[in-house]
Amino acid sequence: MSNSKGFARIFQPPKSAMQSGRGKATGWMLEFVPTEAKALDPLTGWYGSGDMRGQVRLQFDTREQAIAYAEGQGIAYEAEAAAAPAAITPKVYADNFRYGRHENWSH
Repeated sequence: MSNSKGFARIFQPPKSAMQSGRGKATGWMLEFVPTEAKALDPLTGWYGSGDMRGQVRLQFDTREQAIAYAEGQGIAYEAEAAAAPAAITPKVYADNFRYGRHENWSH
């Protein structure tokens, strides 16, 4: 594979800290590694670069689909392993007032 098409990273995005479930944390992302550092534009004072691939994020349902796309397009890639899902323990508000609880009452 030639490096002229850039280098991509294939990963599973983490869930947002603003959500408690895993609703939008499914799928795999293909994101290009930046090839050029950002620099200050003297006219506007904003930071930017000429690397247009840094704006591209492709979403796939499975890791294999993302790898197949990268290989089909001749893109060098690094694929991360699938993370084991963390167990979500359901909590009930009524347990705060349960009789015989052993934990300290936080409020």
